[in-house]
Amino acid sequence: MSRVIHQHFIIHKPYGYLSQFVHNMSKRKNKKLLGELGDFPEQTMAIGRLDENSEGLLLLTTDGSVSEYIRSSSIEKEYHVEVAGIPTDQAIKILQEGVFLTIEGVPYTTKPCQAIRLKTLPTFETPLRKVRGESHGPSSWLSITLTEGKNRQVRKMTAAVGFPTLRLVRVRIGQIALGSMKSGEVTEVQSLLVDKKIA
Repeated sequence: MSRVIHQHFIIHKPYGYLSQFVHNMSKRKNKKLLGELGDFPEQTMAIGRLDENSEGLLLLTTDGSVSEYIRSSSIEKEYHVEVAGIPTDQAIKILQEGVFLTIEGVPYTTKPCQAIRLKTLPTFETPLRKVRGESHGPSSWLSITLTEGKNRQVRKMTAAVGFPTLRLVRVRIGQIALGSMKSGEVTEVQSLLVDKKIA
């Protein structure tokens, strides 16, 4: 039996793209898809998702077992998040200890996570749309690291503590970091080494 050769990709998903390759709803037929960023094999799937308005690190693979492992709670996902206002110590503590949300109509308390203020502002490229005018007051950046990934979870968490998300960029999945990748950049890799367990 011949060995299946899988392909893996690291991409910097730009703002305004869906984390999918085909349209599955009529109202989304004019949306930008991942296939516009490169020439991917037919079986390629996104490992997890970033919503249309979010940016940053997204991993692609043709190997379903790799996808399942990376989406598990064993692997950290870190986000740099610009929020409206300056979060209080109490808000940071709530983010760290667990936020009560309603996700798809079901009450849910998020798992404890890492949440800190970023002392040095990120140097991401200018977003494709203006995030916020100066007249709307200050904004600040947080680093939030999760081991779960509910629908729009980070946005719901920051809004729940009173500091809505203005911009969200995923910067790390396990040991794979976004680094200096430009928006829209695609890199094919031999394997997705999110930790030492994957060979």
